[in-house]
Amino acid sequence: MRHLPNLLTLANLFCGCLAIVCVLNAQPFLTYNNATGNPSTEWNWVYGVHDMATGALFIFLAAIFDLLDGFVARGLKIFSSIGKDLDSLADVVSFGVAPAMILYKMLWDVILSEPISSDIDKLSMAPAFLIACFAALRLARFNVSPAKKGAFTGMPTPAVGVLIASIGLVYWFQPAGWVDYLQSRWALYALIAVLCYLMVSKIRFVKLMPARWNIRYSWPQAVIVLGTLAAIPFLKFSALPFGFVLYILLSLVAPKSEDEAIA
Repeated sequence: MRHLPNLLTLANLFCGCLAIVCVLNAQPFLTYNNATGNPSTEWNWVYGVHDMATGALFIFLAAIFDLLDGFVARGLKIFSSIGKDLDSLADVVSFGVAPAMILYKMLWDVILSEPISSDIDKLSMAPAFLIACFAALRLARFNVSPAKKGAFTGMPTPAVGVLIASIGLVYWFQPAGWVDYLQSRWALYALIAVLCYLMVSKIRFVKLMPARWNIRYSWPQAVIVLGTLAAIPFLKFSALPFGFVLYILLSLVAPKSEDEAIA
């Protein structure tokens, strides 16, 4: 049982790797097939664009394992420096590199659709990987900072990863609507800049699972959860990014818990 938290962390990492593979497949590509013996049919187009959504779902699954490993470790009272570092390494992949790949593919799509575009300049898509860099910085800072009850300093890396994954789902399943505003490299650059800033900022973000349920201090979490659920029938997949907007806004006004006040 003492290895269970680390096994759950490795499951998080495994899902992050699968997410990267899926997102890499998220575009049409040519494949060679000589089964018929007819030279004219050797090359065929394979359409893997739906893999963007699959990759996003693997990021969500990684987030579930990330949540479970903490619950199990606290429940079994198993804590180790290896487990802490392993968790951060897994989070860099699942909530840093994998979401960065989603943004990379989104940039690829919008830049290729520009009227003056005839080819893809790889450097124009490179800003997507700032998400991975700032996620690593955020996690390194978290590991050396004193633990705070009830809140995080800076937006948690898993939250950023899940937010980008939810945008990827909306991008695939609901291409019309507000995502039209993301059909620009400059809009995506701005999104990347904002998320990178939020990760390393000094802004206080509440934990979605408070240390104790007290309506005086935990009402923001209740509003976030209930507001997101209530939005699903109207916004569908867009309810997920809507929930994160609520999370950011309510974190700015949420009162400090008793545990934070004592600390």
